Amino acid sequence: MKFLKLALPMVAFGTLMLVHTSSSFAKPEDTKATKKACSFCHVNAKGGKDLTDAGKYYKEHGKSLEGFTPKN
Repeated sequence: MKFLKLALPMVAFGTLMLVHTSSSFAKPEDTKATKKACSFCHVNAKGGKDLTDAGKYYKEHGKSLEGFTPKN
């Protein structure tokens, strides 16, 4: 019984972490498809919600950078 009291919260926490990490924004296939670094689309080089102009374009154009021209 003591084991269940300890194991159940751990399992619940682990499940929540898996769900959270599986809903991440950038995927490794995106970097392979675009041949760009994460920092090309994300303000934070490790990813996240804050997107550069390229990231916003990519999201709004069906995961494609075709036609994107960077502002200089």
